[in-house]
Amino acid sequence: MSDLDDRIDQLYALPLAEFTAARNALAKALKGAEAAAVKRLEKPSVVAWSANQLYWRDRRTFDRLMASGKSLRSAQIAALKGRSTDLRKNTSEHRAALASALAAATGIAKESGANPSPDALSRMLEALSLAPELPASPGRFTEQLQPAGFEALAGITPAPKPHIVTPPPSSGTAGRAAKAHARGDDDEDERRRAKAEAERRAAAEATLAQARKALDHAQSAETRAASHVDVARQQLERAEAALGQARDVAGSARREADRAEAVLKDLSAGKPKRR
Repeated sequence: MSDLDDRIDQLYALPLAEFTAARNALAKALKGAEAAAVKRLEKPSVVAWSANQLYWRDRRTFDRLMASGKSLRSAQIAALKGRSTDLRKNTSEHRAALASALAAATGIAKESGANPSPDALSRMLEALSLAPELPASPGRFTEQLQPAGFEALAGITPAPKPHIVTPPPSSGTAGRAAKAHARGDDDEDERRRAKAEAERRAAAEATLAQARKALDHAQSAETRAASHVDVARQQLERAEAALGQARDVAGSARREADRAEAVLKDLSAGKPKRR
């Protein structure tokens, strides 16, 4: 990696409010194409910046999220191809990694005075973890990403469906009084049955595709909701701990106030000061 790449990385690792001034200062220190390239660097949105900070300041959590997303995507592709895979386990592990990443990124952002939308940040982290290819170098994201739906797996060849051979209708005993055009009628009936079967199959395949897409979106929503619950639970635990500490401090202050009041009463009554 070049010295300029290192300096650009340092830009994206800065607090968001410092990005523009630092970028302009770096551009002024350079010349020619390098200066022009730095001037074109976009300031990240608060959500993209928060995802960047997770990469720069908590790499272990970021890498865990990316690894779990890669495993989940591989499991989804395997299931689509008809191979055996533990999709439930991969989904659960990815959900846990996403919740941890969301909590960590939110905490880092708040330390710098930023307040990204939890839902938008969750979507960004989910999109990064499940993307076949990242839209930019890790740590240099500038725009919020949205999770792709089932169509993200386009190009994956589904498992071939078993070829169903429709047995020909059993032939009845032909009577001597059968009409001369009976065979033609049978052929026409067969064509109508084949057409109806093809229409039913096409409708079933369309319904299956819609159901898979709806399932994918529902699983994404479930993952985001679960991550929000985990973050809220962690915030509640911290708030309860802070409340306990505040109560302890208040209790100590109350006892000190009682002692001071007793001393004041003794002094007012002319009694010696209590020890």
